[in-house]
Amino acid sequence: MNLRNALIAAAVLAAPVVMAPAAVQAQALNGLYVGAGVGANWLTETSTNAGGKLKSDGVGVAGVGSIGYGFGNGLRVELEGNYRYQPGKIGAGTGKMHNYGPMVNVLYDFDAGLGWAMPYVGVGAGYQWGEMRAAGGNNETRGAWAAQGILGAAFPIAAAPGLAVTAEARVMSTLEDVRYKGGLRTDPQMNISGMLGLRYAFGVAPAPVAAPAAVPAPAPARTYLVFFDWDKADLTPRARQIIADAAQASTRVATTRIEVGGHADRTGTAQYNQQLSMRRAQNVAAELVRLGVARNAIDINAFGDTRPLVATGPNTREPQNRRVEIVLR
Repeated sequence: MNLRNALIAAAVLAAPVVMAPAAVQAQALNGLYVGAGVGANWLTETSTNAGGKLKSDGVGVAGVGSIGYGFGNGLRVELEGNYRYQPGKIGAGTGKMHNYGPMVNVLYDFDAGLGWAMPYVGVGAGYQWGEMRAAGGNNETRGAWAAQGILGAAFPIAAAPGLAVTAEARVMSTLEDVRYKGGLRTDPQMNISGMLGLRYAFGVAPAPVAAPAAVPAPAPARTYLVFFDWDKADLTPRARQIIADAAQASTRVATTRIEVGGHADRTGTAQYNQQLSMRRAQNVAAELVRLGVARNAIDINAFGDTRPLVATGPNTREPQNRRVEIVLR
């Protein structure tokens, strides 16, 4: 299997998408972090000096642990320790392979515009040891230099600042033949792994809570005064003009209610003034409706002589107290 096909196969291994809880923005790491992952492993077929082929005999297991540092611009470096267990076979013989060693990785997080995920790529170099356990006994390797390629993505968890789920595909290959102490030698060995893991970045502050949207203050009430002749409820031409102004204003502003309140001066009895102020209010409301204002938007009230604009004694004719107030709210 060549490197191109190996990368394709590794990408397929990491295909399951791990969705983080919503409403968190993925960001490049800035500072110290630790991580760990585990997943499946395959050993690609390679030649041996024994005349057979060394290859996988089923799915193996791979695990990694790392500590690293992000520079805030997408670039980060880390020190990794890894372990792989792989059932293998050479010709008709079978065995169990164990490989382990340290790697130094350089990775780059890049913004793909996803928001909820941060893809990354990386390369690493290090040293690997191993052991092949078969029926004939254990056969340790003398160690070999190795390199790897990493393709992954981090999915931050909104409920835990700094914590992220990671999904990775890795291709690791020794850079030289692998020599076993018993004399067995293989061509460079390549492992393909797909892993899921967790990563924690230190010092990540919780995402700021958005301030609640400001509720616009209600528009101030607008009041129109309609005055009446003494002991009258008829609308004068000036009164009709003021009512028309109020009707037009109610369509230009965000009016939710229109209050129409009738008033009288103190030249009659309280009962008579109450009735007179109601007739005045009803006439004003009827004119508003005639001008296009919805009747169900109007509240009609009568206050008689209880709310004068100008305080007076009994039986005093006061023009400002003979009125209807139109209030737009």
